[in-house]
Amino acid sequence: MSATPSAVERPLNFSTPYLRAALVRDAVDYLVEGRTIVVNPGVTPVTIAEEFRKTIPPLSSTVLADARIEKADALLLLRTVPDGTDITGITAEPGWSHLADLLGPGEFPRETALYRSPQEDIDTVLFDPAHVLGERESAMDLREFNVRANLWFSPAGTDCAVHNQHDFIEVHTQVHGLGRMQRFRNQDRASLYQDVLMSPGYTTPDPFCATGPHCSYHYPMHQYRADTDCIWLAIEYHPVPRALRTLPFSTRLENHS
Repeated sequence: MSATPSAVERPLNFSTPYLRAALVRDAVDYLVEGRTIVVNPGVTPVTIAEEFRKTIPPLSSTVLADARIEKADALLLLRTVPDGTDITGITAEPGWSHLADLLGPGEFPRETALYRSPQEDIDTVLFDPAHVLGERESAMDLREFNVRANLWFSPAGTDCAVHNQHDFIEVHTQVHGLGRMQRFRNQDRASLYQDVLMSPGYTTPDPFCATGPHCSYHYPMHQYRADTDCIWLAIEYHPVPRALRTLPFSTRLENHS
């Protein structure tokens, strides 16, 4: 007997006519209608309830069309406008800003056309960062993270600045257009050593960072490059100081290995 379909769905604050974005919580036998980018921001696999059952692994995504999700703690659903639409207008939507305006004078070059949507709190999850980042085989040191998400936009040909400073774990999902995540040996773009090509529905297969002391994270020099006009999703996992943890968590999160 199949489960009774259920879910709690709400639009995200960066949902616009250019890009419909929603958060789905506690999904059971949930129908993803139409062609949709489906992102699993959590730490447990999400099962697609079709023949030859497959999963959407943690911190990854896929494109589904009129397909059912067996069960999921949380999903992000992204539906863009048809190909050929001038997507550049999304930066005029409420809450969008040039990164230079968000960071303050002198912190980011105004001539680099990089725009960010409003940011949204998505979830709170518990995982061992060293396990998730592939540094050890089993989970040993579970920590709490606040999950936040936002969109970015850059026009074709934009190099979005080589950098290596983040105090969180992040992953990126391509939403519209063709782009790439790149790694460098130093801040000179000629030192490029890895090019990860991204098309809509693709999420970088593993976060670029490694763990450091005191729940810190070390990144190589990296950047996003827009080959065409691009929109991409950033999901950030911000560590919660142990003194501020909001546990207890459910058993399914604690036993995710």
